[in-house]
Formats: sequence, C-alpha cells, structure tokens
Amino acid sequence: MVSIIAVLVLGGGLIVTTTMIMRQQALSAGASAAKLIEPSVRDVVPESSYTTGVLGPEAERDLKRSVTEFSEQLVGLRLWNADGTLLFDANPSTSAPFPQTDPFDRAVRDGEVSARVVTITLGATDGSGTAGRQVTALSVYVPVTENAVRVGALEVVLDYTETDEALREAVQVVATVISVGLLVLWLLLFRTVRNASKRLQTSALENARLALLDPLTGLPNRRMLLDRMRRAIDQAEEDGTGVGLVLLDIDRFKDINDSLGHDRGDELLVQVAHRLRAALRERDVVARLGGDEFAILLPAIRSVANAERLAQRVRNLFNPAFNLGGLELHVDSSIGVATLPEHAVDASGLMRKADVAMYTAKSHRVGVSVYSPDEDDSSPARLVLLGDLHRALADRQELVLFYQPKIALANDQVVGYEALMRWVHPTRGMLVPDLFIPLAEQSGLIHDLTAFALESAISQLARWQGEGRETPVAVNLSAHNLTSPQVVETIEELLHAHQVRPDLLEVEITETALVADPSRVVPVLEQLADIGVLVSIDDFGIGNTSISQLRDLPVARIKIDRTFIADLTGTHPRAGSEMIVKAMVDLAHSFGLEVVAEGVEDPDTEGLIRALGVDQAQGFLYSQPIPAADVPPVESPGPRVRQSGRRGPRAKPAKTPQAGR
Repeated sequence: MVSIIAVLVLGGGLIVTTTMIMRQQALSAGASAAKLIEPSVRDVVPESSYTTGVLGPEAERDLKRSVTEFSEQLVGLRLWNADGTLLFDANPSTSAPFPQTDPFDRAVRDGEVSARVVTITLGATDGSGTAGRQVTALSVYVPVTENAVRVGALEVVLDYTETDEALREAVQVVATVISVGLLVLWLLLFRTVRNASKRLQTSALENARLALLDPLTGLPNRRMLLDRMRRAIDQAEEDGTGVGLVLLDIDRFKDINDSLGHDRGDELLVQVAHRLRAALRERDVVARLGGDEFAILLPAIRSVANAERLAQRVRNLFNPAFNLGGLELHVDSSIGVATLPEHAVDASGLMRKADVAMYTAKSHRVGVSVYSPDEDDSSPARLVLLGDLHRALADRQELVLFYQPKIALANDQVVGYEALMRWVHPTRGMLVPDLFIPLAEQSGLIHDLTAFALESAISQLARWQGEGRETPVAVNLSAHNLTSPQVVETIEELLHAHQVRPDLLEVEITETALVADPSRVVPVLEQLADIGVLVSIDDFGIGNTSISQLRDLPVARIKIDRTFIADLTGTHPRAGSEMIVKAMVDLAHSFGLEVVAEGVEDPDTEGLIRALGVDQAQGFLYSQPIPAADVPPVESPGPRVRQSGRRGPRAKPAKTPQAGR
C-alpha cells in the first residue's frame, strides 16, 4: 500500500507538472504570435490617437485592412490607450467595454506580455435567440510603445480551440505513458522487493533453523536440546514420569583427527549420528553438543535402570567398525547417565550431572556410568575436600607415605616395599587414596601429589641408604603423569639430589593407563628404563595388553590384579581362575618378567599361588601398610636387574588390616 500511494503521488505530480509545462509553452507560443502583430498596428495608428483617445477614420480603415491580412486564427483585435480607452475593435460583437484589469496594467505599467485562455462567442445573437459559436481563445495583451514610451495596449484574441484540443490530447498521451510506465516500474519494483523479501525470509528461516541444528550432522544442537529438555521436564511433571539424559563422548577422537585428518573425523561424526538416530525411539532426541560429544534426551523415562539399559544399548552401537574411506576403524565411547528427579530438578542441573557421569566413565574407563554424588567434584562436600587437599599439599604435614612389603615366595623374604599414600585429615582422620586420588586426578592436583610421593619415597630411600640398608621402594604413577617426559626429569633430579641409586626406585603403572595411550606412555617408560628405574605393570589382566606389547615393553615385572587372586579361594572360588593365573605367570616368565600377586590375605591363597609359580606376594597376610618408622630392618638384597634380591626376615602379619591401597 505504501508503494502504491507513493507511485500514485509520483504519477500525479509528473502529469500535473508536464501539463503545466506544455500549457505554458502553448501560451508562450501564442504570446510570441501576438507580438508580431503589434508593429503593424503601431505603423498605421498615429501617436496622437493614443493621447486624444480617438482613432481617425483613415487610420481605422487602414487598421481593419491590416487585420484581414493576419492569420485566420485571429478572431479579435482591440486597441486601448494608456487610460483604458478603446480605440479600435475588430469584432465589436465579442468585445467588452473595458479591458481586463490585470493583464492591461501589466502591459501598460510593466511592459509585460501576458496571455490567458478565455472562452468567447463568435457572431451576434440573432432575432430567433440563437447564440453565436463559443470557442476557446487565447487573449494576449501586448504593450504598444511610441518613442520608448508605452502609450497603450493591444489585445490580440487568437482561436485556441485546436491548440487546446491538441494540448488535451498530448496531456492524455503523456498521462497514459507516465501511468503505464509507473505501473510497469511499480510492478518491477514490487517483484524485486517481493523476491528480495522472500529471499530474506527464507534466509531468516534458514538461519533460525541453523541456529537450532548442527550443520555437520543435521542433529539438534545444544540450544534446541535445552529447549526440548525444558518441555520434556514440564510434561514429565504433569504425567508423573521422569526425564533421562545420556551424554556420549568418543574416546581418543583427537588421535583420529590427528592421524587421519579432520575430514575423516567429520565423517566419523556423521556416521555416529546416523547410528544413533536409527537405533533410538522416535520420541528420543539425539543432539550434537559440539566436538565429539553427543546427547540423547529420554522423555518419559520410568527409572534410572531403564536409562542405564538404553545407554548400554547405545554403547553397543559402537561395536561394529566404522568405514572411513575404506579403513575399518573400531572406536569406543564413554557415556554418562543422569535422570530427573533422581539426580536433578531442572534442565541445567540434569546436563551438569550427566556431564559429571560421562567424565567418570571416561576417567575410570567403565564405558557407562550413572551419576553418583561421590564422583561429583563440584558437590559441596567434594569442594570442601578439594580445598583441604590444596592446603595439605601446601603445608605437607598431613600427607604421609605408608609402606607395604613384597615377599619373595621362594624364601619368604622381604624384597621391597610399595609406597602407599595416606592423608591424616585433621577432622576426618586417616583417609585412604580411593577417597582423594580421583579428586586429585579430576582437579589436576595429581601432578603435585605424584611429586610429593616421589620426593618422600626417594628421600626415605636416602635415609635408609644412610643407615646401611638398601630396600627397594615402588611408587604408583597416575596415567596423567605418563603423558609427558617431565616425570622422568623430576625423578632424575630427585635421585641425583638425594644420591640414591636408580635401581632402588620402582614405578608402577596400571595396565589400563598403558593401553589407553601407548604412543605417549611407552616412550616415557623407555626413558625410565634408560636411567635404571624399574617399571612394573600394576593391575595386570584387566587392560587387555597384547602379547606383542608385553614382549616389547621395558618392564621388570607384572602385578596380577587382586580380583584374579580373590577368585582363587574363598567360599565361592571361581572356576577357571587357576588356569587364568597360571597362563599369566607362564606368559610373564616366558618374557623374563617376575610375577607379583596382590591382595593375598590368607594362607590358602598363598599356598595356591606358590604352586602356580608366582614369584612375589603382597597383601594383609604379611602386613598392612605401615609408616616408615615401623618398617623393620632387612638385609640388603643388593643391586637388581630382573630378579629379586637376597633373603631377609619376613614381616609379621597385621592384626587389623586397613582397606584401600
């Protein structure tokens, strides 16, 4: 409507302006024609006639003759002196007794030629009452000048009928052309604006769609997921059901991007999205949160167990290999599960709890993890504990190392100790590592804890060495410590500062840490072996180390995980456990490695592992972890390479074993 009104106003303005210009040009043409008559009149009229106001008969006759010589358009001619006295009228029947005031004054006083369109009647009315012919005429007043003095005015009346009709036709043509042109222009502009508007609208809709969808996979993004979560929560409150959220992270996705390229990484993400959409319920919402992280919203979930079962089914989707450009690639995932109202009360809380659960699954390598407050390092209790741990690391008065002996089963002698950290909390008492080591790993304090453990153990070795005994000590290293050669530099500096032989220090790494990132861990282990530090694989049997890896690793011994040892005896021994342990022992011995059994707590288990060929044992049967001051003196076993040292006295069993390592 605005554009139509604007075009109408523009068209009307153009038509009016054009009409005025054309009419003004016609008037100017008529005025020019009238000015051509003035010299002829001035030649036949004496100058005295303008003064007396009387035109002589001879002059009148000459003037009439001159009039007949002009164009047929001339339908009237009147001559006035300066006082407005009519001197001559060529057509008395059409004349008025007085001149038109305004044009007459302009001609006589200002010397201007003025023209105007008038309607006149040609021919007198006859006795029958029939009037003469009315025509449109152009009345032009021309000043008459004698000796540079304006003495009167000449009124020339020209037939303007044809000119007026032609002008009207021209105006109609111009108006039509302008109207049609403006209409076409408006249609073009309207079409252009409409198309542009449609494109803008389409672009806006597309931008709105892209704002809610992931451009790579086409899945909903975080923004849409949160909106759907809020709706699902509102609906669940009305229906009395729950809402589940599953967060999924692809393990080692960065390595895939680095080794195969980002194109292959994107292809993997697209395939993962396709599998998730194809396998889940129609009402479930699968979203990509960014990077390699996906989310699955489970509306109207009935229980935590149902959500966990669905998460397990999702994890099974990763069992078939992914085909990336002809390469069959097996990938795994870490999945966290949280539900409402069990774990959260709103959408943001549910998202955070699921994220905590996913991180727990990734850090503990359990595949699927349901949210637990114990694993939430942002819960108030854990935040307080984290602050206490910062303080304990700063003053170093609460953290201590306890030592648990390793016994050579061939002669029942103590051949070394494992250093185990304890936290003597001022209000909570003695805390075992299971309560604060995961917190340290999640917060990044594990490096400070490891540095404290290494410094304490090596300084203790130095004190024992000064007392004349050389008792080897093993220190556990976290997977976070093994991804950088910095730990090797730290150990070298500490050994050099305390003048301790490298072979008196042993580091233990879990098999899961080794399998998780061998490309980074193995070079660190090789550097440790090069400086003479012994390396053991802890918790052996649960990390799926391949035979080729075990053969090529720079390790001195393996420690069979306590779960396999516990299955050997007890009220319900597990069938086949002996065969499994025997296979581990034979495999290790074939590579020249010693075997240590963890968690030996009764004589029956000890007797069985002796029969299976285990080299060393460790557990509460021999001693609980004890402070350094309570460690009994032993005979020095001497330098070691792969085998255990000389015999020493056996440590007495503890009366009240402590749980935890």
